[in-house]
Amino acid sequence: MRLPFTPYGLREILLYGGVSAAAVAGLLVLGSPWHFLVPVPALVLVFVLSFFRDPARRVPAEAGAVVSPADGRVVAITDVPQEEFIGGPATRIDIFLAVYNVHVNRAPLAGEVRYIEDRQGVLINAMKLEAGERNHARCVGLVTDDGGFPVLVRQIVGAIARRIVTAVRPGDRLAKGQRFGMLKFGSRTQLSIPKSVPFAVWVKVGDRVRGGATVLGTVRPGEPV
Repeated sequence: MRLPFTPYGLREILLYGGVSAAAVAGLLVLGSPWHFLVPVPALVLVFVLSFFRDPARRVPAEAGAVVSPADGRVVAITDVPQEEFIGGPATRIDIFLAVYNVHVNRAPLAGEVRYIEDRQGVLINAMKLEAGERNHARCVGLVTDDGGFPVLVRQIVGAIARRIVTAVRPGDRLAKGQRFGMLKFGSRTQLSIPKSVPFAVWVKVGDRVRGGATVLGTVRPGEPV
């Protein structure tokens, strides 16, 4: 049976979770007057296990359904005149991940990884709209199996998040909803779909979404834009 934690956080779970669990046990053994400190490492342990949880998700199988690449809240839906990798105008959906959200990233559609590029930047609060343009980020570009069009997922760090995990490389194939990395601590994820592809957005700003499970919209390759 698969444990409900991401392997991307194994080091932190063993280190911080192990130390916290040992501290709880030690304080309980010491007893009074030290037992009143037990909640401190216990809370750290709960936070670590919660942050690196990775629940199973039922991925919608409907053709053209674009699933969310991350858990969190939709904070912006915008049209951009030029998007990297896509090479033209795109519809971009921004998702903010609070520290209590699942931080595993998933593929929005099935396809082949063709592009991975880092963008150097700053570390402002990921809740701010400008964080999407200015913060350090890693871009993962896919060419979809259905329709052969490009999509881009941008993993963006925040003021607290300092590490991006991207466990794929160009040439790898991803199924829709498949895990490919994570963002460690509060952060933002962007999904861009080319304007040349008919894309009906189903979500709105303020909606809560779940990676690999929530349908952000549908694409119909081959239909008139």
